[in-house]
Amino acid sequence: MFMLHCTLHFETGQILCSLLAVDSSGGFVAYADSTAEGKRLVAGKDQKETQKKKVVVLGTGWAATSFLKDLDISTYDVQVVSPRNYFAFTPLLPSVTCGTVEARSIVEPVRNIIKKRNGEIKFWEAECLKIDPKNKIVFCRSNIDENLAGNNEFSLEYDYLVIAIGAQVNTFNTSGVLEHCHFIKEVEDAQRIRRTVIDCFEKAVLPGLTDEERKTNLHFVIVGGGPTGVEFAAELHDFVHEDLVKIYPSVKDLVRITVIQSGDHILNTFDERISSFAEQKFQRDGIKVLTGHRVMSVSDRMINMRAKSTEEDVSIPHGMVVWATGVGTRAVIKDFMEQIDQGNRRILATDEWLRVKGCEDVYALGDCATVDQKKIMEDISEIFKAADKDNSGTLTIEEFEDVIEDIIIRYPQVELYLKSNHLFDVTDLLKDMYGNEEVDIEGFKLALSRVDKQTKSLPATAQVAAQQGAYLSRCFNERERCLKDPEGPRKFRSGGRHEFRPFRYRHLGQFAPLGGEQAAAELPGDWVSMGRSTQWLWYSVYASKQVSWRTRLLVIGDWSRRFVFGRDSSRI
Repeated sequence: MFMLHCTLHFETGQILCSLLAVDSSGGFVAYADSTAEGKRLVAGKDQKETQKKKVVVLGTGWAATSFLKDLDISTYDVQVVSPRNYFAFTPLLPSVTCGTVEARSIVEPVRNIIKKRNGEIKFWEAECLKIDPKNKIVFCRSNIDENLAGNNEFSLEYDYLVIAIGAQVNTFNTSGVLEHCHFIKEVEDAQRIRRTVIDCFEKAVLPGLTDEERKTNLHFVIVGGGPTGVEFAAELHDFVHEDLVKIYPSVKDLVRITVIQSGDHILNTFDERISSFAEQKFQRDGIKVLTGHRVMSVSDRMINMRAKSTEEDVSIPHGMVVWATGVGTRAVIKDFMEQIDQGNRRILATDEWLRVKGCEDVYALGDCATVDQKKIMEDISEIFKAADKDNSGTLTIEEFEDVIEDIIIRYPQVELYLKSNHLFDVTDLLKDMYGNEEVDIEGFKLALSRVDKQTKSLPATAQVAAQQGAYLSRCFNERERCLKDPEGPRKFRSGGRHEFRPFRYRHLGQFAPLGGEQAAAELPGDWVSMGRSTQWLWYSVYASKQVSWRTRLLVIGDWSRRFVFGRDSSRI
């Protein structure tokens, strides 16, 4: 039985009519609102049910920008928080320090990037102060002038959190570094270095100084013989000898550049041929390389070292010190790690899908985190059981071939081990060790016991961060489909398959500009290239990797201007 129920709304004067259905016992079992207000209530309910998941992204560096560029934002409500409102092409920061490239040429405003997407991405220029994983909230504070109206602190709720805030300089708790050294992490750092270099020359030509004081002011020390330190040393050498000595001729013979490296060689992550080539070129250019020396402290005029071989303490005067020795964890990440029981680690750990361990809906990319690759020996018994379908207690090559692909995908260290031992696949590993086509569980464990030693941490480079951002955006875009039809490798412990294939880094090579229009490159396939042709390859690759045509044209224009007019030596 149905009955019409009408009521008067006293605030609006509207009559609200509803159709009620009454069951045989006299209870109301249905309610249909025929008014516009009722329709709005129903629509609001439907809208709430279909509300987009909130994705909060912390950072605007390589990882965050790569993630945002490829993310299907029609599925998510995306909010970005970063203390800087631009993306910086950090591999060119050493070029900015000497005016080879202008700072504005390597930055792209974040709002220019996100406005190109179909949909709306909200951006807040602020710093994340604290992450509350239990309540899924991030607390932020704007660094914009506090004299402006409004509160500078706010909080954001999230369904998924993507942490891509990078890292800070690692001083290794060396005394005086924070007070007396320059860094090359941000655009502002590069601009400060450029001003300080000019200041050192201007101070050195003032009347009344002794030659010793002039030499001290013109002694530039770089701590760290990695790619950043070596590239800056090369840029500085070219800046001095191609431009500054022409306008400061009275002190041209007093300039010294010293690179301090704690290891035995500079560029020790490169092929040894590149390392040797770089050291020989620096020697020809007059750049002094002190290997096997560890910096103990830095003062306003002296840098104190200890030689590893002799344990002798050495002190040298300086006009400027640039610290380029690696990265450390930011305070907000340390606090977050304490909350999720990772306080005993040096860096935030994620699984192979870039999910923070201990937080299901939090992801970490780039320099702020490391992928904690699962060891194959942890699952070795389950892998054997999955492959031994006839339960015979031994594996034949045919049985093992059924799980080879999943093993290679799930445990990348297996492929690295095979390459290092010049083996084509895992079956070759078994044959190589036993000379037959069957193996029992103990032999299987022994065959793979050395594989996990090939597990390596990914380097803190722009290349890694960009690939991680692109990978995670694909996972987010395909989340619904993969929940229904998982495409990842099989789960050896619990059965079934993973939703996604784990992240796998593909190394595309690395460059080391060495000054004098010469560079070295280590490219896939163990190809090593050095010389002037490699420098032109470096130009083409770095131009093509710019995030917009605007920055691409600006960078090429800066390179062209430098060839024609030289570098700008003003302090601006």
